[in-house]
Amino acid sequence: MGVGTSGANSALRARDVRETPAPRGEEQLGADLGLGPDDLPDGLVVADEHGRVICFNAAAARITAVPAAEALGRQLDAALPLEDLEGRRWWQLTDPYGGLAIRVGQPERNLLLPGGREVLVSARYVRGRPTGPVHRVVVSLRDTEARRRTERSHAELIATVAHELRSPLTSVKGFTATLLAKWERFTDDQKRLMLETVDADADRVTRLIAELLDISRIDSGRLEVRRQPVDIGAAVGRHIQAYVTSGQPADRFLLRVEQPLPQLWADPDKIDQVLSNLLENAVRHGEGTVTIDITPSASPRERPDDATSATAASAAHAATSVTVSDEGTGIPEESMNRVFTRFWRGSKRGGTGLGLYIVKGIVEAHGGTITVGRAPGGGAEFRFTLPVSTPAYLL
Repeated sequence: MGVGTSGANSALRARDVRETPAPRGEEQLGADLGLGPDDLPDGLVVADEHGRVICFNAAAARITAVPAAEALGRQLDAALPLEDLEGRRWWQLTDPYGGLAIRVGQPERNLLLPGGREVLVSARYVRGRPTGPVHRVVVSLRDTEARRRTERSHAELIATVAHELRSPLTSVKGFTATLLAKWERFTDDQKRLMLETVDADADRVTRLIAELLDISRIDSGRLEVRRQPVDIGAAVGRHIQAYVTSGQPADRFLLRVEQPLPQLWADPDKIDQVLSNLLENAVRHGEGTVTIDITPSASPRERPDDATSATAASAAHAATSVTVSDEGTGIPEESMNRVFTRFWRGSKRGGTGLGLYIVKGIVEAHGGTITVGRAPGGGAEFRFTLPVSTPAYLL
């Protein structure tokens, strides 16, 4: 069954979509803002009571690769020849003008354009009265590329997690099974070595699960920040001492703290997580001296030169900046815009590639900013700035 009953006329000019019945408030808002169909981010196609296309906006032309001038005035099924994933003509299946009079539209679903390109399509049937004839068919088109990118990202996350979990769990299972079956055959030193390996692998699994939980909270905007006074210099010192204890030479680290620093209110556990990731990257991927500079800074949300003279001084010291740099080969210029994305890894493989993505999420949850660049010594330089964020009840 065809979509309309009359043949296509000569190309019509796109009439205002406000011809379709709409709440007065939405109509007036569109008029007040001067909005038209071409201002919509999604494709919009409107057909009249005869099935002729009377509106074909710019987004629809971009998604379908059909110029609006060619679509206007044609029958809807000819201007928008859609098929389902089984190759059936969608307009013949749905029959908007001749189907059930109680239907109000079609929910969003994946359909195919000529050439096999997928597009998300939903439709609404506008009737003058309930169960009356269809006066308008309003079709919304969306490109599937953004959704596909999200699906690919989720698939990559699942694959990465499965791979990262398999190795430590295999080790844990192997050593525990061996110990249970042949406990008496091993010396105390051998037992200790196997148990230490199991303990390290269990810690690795725990860290991975914690990363997944952090990603989930960051993506959903539910990352909680429990602010307390934080001595950022002492926190960096603890991390340096841990590396020295584990065998790194003490002279590989240079900590410089510019005083006086504003009192920083932040989540100490999450700030430790940020410092741990940045220092681990510098030690693992960098070379030479790892330099950590801690300085008072302007608030990341307010620049001193934009402030009034009365508030310029306070704005200039309303945040703390931490810069971690090394003397290695650095990050290639073409990779810098991908450093804080999921699964980015440096030149040396290893890890999940999720650490810097989480670091960025934590810093931004504190209202701060983080950047990456090239250090004076040629290596990578990460700089994050946190506002002091004194709790309101102390002001």
